Amino acid sequence: MPSALPDGDPAPADGSLPAAALSGLGGRPFGVYVHVPFCTVRCGYCDFNTYTADELGSGPGASRSTYADAVISEIRLARRVLGDRDVPVDTVFFGGGTPTLLPPRDLTRIVSAIDDELGLAAGAEVTTESNPDSVTAEDLQVLREGGINRVSFGMQSAVPHVLAVLDRTHDPERVPRAVQWARAAGFDQVSLDLIYGTPGESPGDWQTSLDSALAADPDHLSAYALIVEEGTALARQIRRGEVPMTDDDDLADKYLAADEALEKAGLGWYEVSNWARDETARCRHNEIYWRGDDWWGIGPGAHSHVGGVRWWNVKHPVAYAGRIESGASPAQAREVLDAETRRVERVLLEVRLRDGLPADVLDEAGRGNVADQVARGNVDADGWDRGRVVLTRKGRLLADAVVRDLLP
Repeated sequence: MPSALPDGDPAPADGSLPAAALSGLGGRPFGVYVHVPFCTVRCGYCDFNTYTADELGSGPGASRSTYADAVISEIRLARRVLGDRDVPVDTVFFGGGTPTLLPPRDLTRIVSAIDDELGLAAGAEVTTESNPDSVTAEDLQVLREGGINRVSFGMQSAVPHVLAVLDRTHDPERVPRAVQWARAAGFDQVSLDLIYGTPGESPGDWQTSLDSALAADPDHLSAYALIVEEGTALARQIRRGEVPMTDDDDLADKYLAADEALEKAGLGWYEVSNWARDETARCRHNEIYWRGDDWWGIGPGAHSHVGGVRWWNVKHPVAYAGRIESGASPAQAREVLDAETRRVERVLLEVRLRDGLPADVLDEAGRGNVADQVARGNVDADGWDRGRVVLTRKGRLLADAVVRDLLP
């Protein structure tokens, strides 16, 4: 949930959507994202829309104790906007921030409200992110009993000095315990998140993190290159020369090390930065984003997309709560995507998937450039023969450059 929001066009005060956007609703996968903006500390690398308790007051919707009620009010708004259309919710994702800083029964109350107002589809995937030190075995039991069936732990690294640079506060030994607690509670899927390329992280440090993550036997693992965002504490440290800038060659070497280790352990890539034990372990919620399906984003700064209309909520929790309390939509602005914009976004996102991008999404010039990418070893020749652009391992390292060639 990036902290900067685009300009867009004014959004209706009642949150209403054009009839064209609602056409076909329910025929595509539909997800609900719930942004929980609270953190214990602000990590130096983070550019997300998050706040510590000291940065927020205790007003309605801006405090942890009242936040769930504001979220449930927006769920009811979604039901009004969508009308009487049958929109079974295929996925729910609690992101942040640190969702498990909310009382576990508040999270399960939100799941119940989604089910009551919109209806959860049979076999719906319901995920919460969690820091290893923000949840107990008892919390996980309550969450599982309340309908949350997938948990993603922010491990980031298993090396203390790397965690310190990232301002992560958990003990690395807490991660395998948290995974064990989740297994004991009956979670269907357990995922771990890692970050590579932290200043001062050696190749050996990264291998230690990979080995530790795999020893916990997750169903799913995400590994993201550290991106230094302007305005963050880490960017200021780099600018002052206190820590070195990330190095592209180092990032590439660590990506390759991750892909090799994860493949050997039986986790296959299905998106450039994501690996899963099998197809059932893929994050179905993120696949809704990558394939441009429909989702409603709840909470301050959350983005939504329904039928080619994209909108985003006001950023600050106090402003968000004020809109909700007044009965108005919290949407700050929106944009109606034209056909070319949607096509370009399909190329940007679907080319990152192991299933690949259908050839007919490319225009004539883009299709003409694929042969060159095959010759360079960036696009799989067999995949292209089947009419899909599928990146090779080398191509995954150069995904942005490949996309530029496909969108001349």
